[in-house]
Amino acid sequence: MKELIEYVARSLVDDPTQVHVHERKKGDSAEISLQVAKEDMGRVIGRNGRVANAIRTLLQVSASRDGKRAFLRISEPQ
Repeated sequence: MKELIEYVARSLVDDPTQVHVHERKKGDSAEISLQVAKEDMGRVIGRNGRVANAIRTLLQVSASRDGKRAFLRISEPQ
């Protein structure tokens, strides 16, 4: 799942070197944390959050195939 989010995010942004994905697993669920550069946040979130929702949908479908749950958190590097 981490690789899927990383691939999609790197395809969307202008600076793929600033994409960082971390995965925390807890039982049957996983929390994926996606960090992108401030300049690329608009591309990843999209108008009215449509791109972010599409990424979340892909993640949920991928997780459900394995019988798991997954959540996506998008943030800027600190």
